[in-house]
Amino acid sequence: MIRQKIVAGNWKMNGSKESISLLINGLLEMEGSNSEVVVAPSFPYLSQVESLVSGSAIVLAAQNISQEVKGAFTGEVSASMLGDFGVKYVLLGHSERRSLYNEEDEIVASKVKLALEFGLTPMLCVGETLAEREACKTLEVCERQIQAVIDVVGIAAFDNLVIAYEPVWAIGTGLSASAEQAQDVHKAIRAFLAQSSESVSQKVQILYGGSVKASTSSALFKMPDVDGALVGGASLDAKEFIAIVKAAG
Repeated sequence: MIRQKIVAGNWKMNGSKESISLLINGLLEMEGSNSEVVVAPSFPYLSQVESLVSGSAIVLAAQNISQEVKGAFTGEVSASMLGDFGVKYVLLGHSERRSLYNEEDEIVASKVKLALEFGLTPMLCVGETLAEREACKTLEVCERQIQAVIDVVGIAAFDNLVIAYEPVWAIGTGLSASAEQAQDVHKAIRAFLAQSSESVSQKVQILYGGSVKASTSSALFKMPDVDGALVGGASLDAKEFIAIVKAAG
């Protein structure tokens, strides 16, 4: 099965009105791509980015949602609010949310369920720490994080979400899994999903994230089970991000 590649930029807590305008205008100069190009700004800039990308092929994502539908939850943002801004994707279970904000597997799973109910496409982030990798627990961790979501929404729901494998030890460290290391884990994730549904395992797009750069992306995208990238810091540089998109074809 041919799966469309996705190149998504997670801007994290970076940006200003001025810098975002420059970044998007730079990205709009990109030639047409066979890949889906996605940007995930911080919440305050969703409206600005929605306006800037209107009429283009660039797709909008958000970085998180609340577990709650609405109500007295100061500082939270609901799934329904994101729909007002034309958001398609939402990042869920990012390692920074898991480690810094104690979002356990069950919380991530509940957010995935809510996102799906409101017509958003979750980008479910999974991945192991350096200690877990050294203890040979990479697959155990990824499978546990995925199974927690299957337990809540069922395997069929994975037709409507994307998985991003992000080894925690490679996020923001400058380290990156080799293309072969990424392929091994992606292939194993697909095999794990196939235990529940072969068709889902072949359809679901699995992205790699973890210090993705233009210089390393070509080798990464040649791997048969790598369906794109979730890009961090490099997505804040228009030229670098466009080079990654070009590498994806």
